[in-house]
Amino acid sequence: MLIDLNADLGEGAGHDAELMGWVTSANICCGAHAGGPDEMRLAVAAAKRHGVTVGAHPGYADRARFGRAEIDLEPHEVKSLCFRQIAALMAAGADVKYLKPHGALYHRAMRDEGTAWGVAQAAEAFGLPCVGLPGSRLAEVSEAFIPEGFADRRYSPDGALVPRDRPNAVIESIPEALEQLEWLIRTQAVRTICVHGDNPAALALVPALKSHLLALGHRVQAFA
Repeated sequence: MLIDLNADLGEGAGHDAELMGWVTSANICCGAHAGGPDEMRLAVAAAKRHGVTVGAHPGYADRARFGRAEIDLEPHEVKSLCFRQIAALMAAGADVKYLKPHGALYHRAMRDEGTAWGVAQAAEAFGLPCVGLPGSRLAEVSEAFIPEGFADRRYSPDGALVPRDRPNAVIESIPEALEQLEWLIRTQAVRTICVHGDNPAALALVPALKSHLLALGHRVQAFA
């Protein structure tokens, strides 16, 4: 099976250069929830050097909370928010191949039809597929959709991610991440696996995940 390995980068976490050598796709922050023009240009340049596919990673314009708190926006406002951020990443030199929302925008787009519609409409305006959880609202409304799983986040029984503000929401153990990786591929039909660039364990997790995928006989390659 072809499996993509992605990470959220360009957010100022300080691990971009190292992680770019291992991932096949980079979800680059578009300057709203973190980062900015300089971080975007550096991340785009690093992706080009390593042959990594670039996706836009728009979030709520809420730097104080790193885009991890929901903001009530009308669907057309969500569309404009994402549209502007995709355009900003393109202006930084990126050949953008997909859209993956960030943080609270991601979670809301998974369950709320209006938010999902706004995200999907922005993606369609640029001819981009959306990335998100299988079976989500975003999956239902997107013209093109890539199902994603998280190797470094715990899931609740309903298939949603455990909120970051709850204990043990983030996985830092390599054995547990590898076990979850196998579960995601076996039961969730995902095409791309994410590790968060701001996870302190990311530098250890990403190489371990890539090696494990190859050992299982999968091809690790960008979906776009």
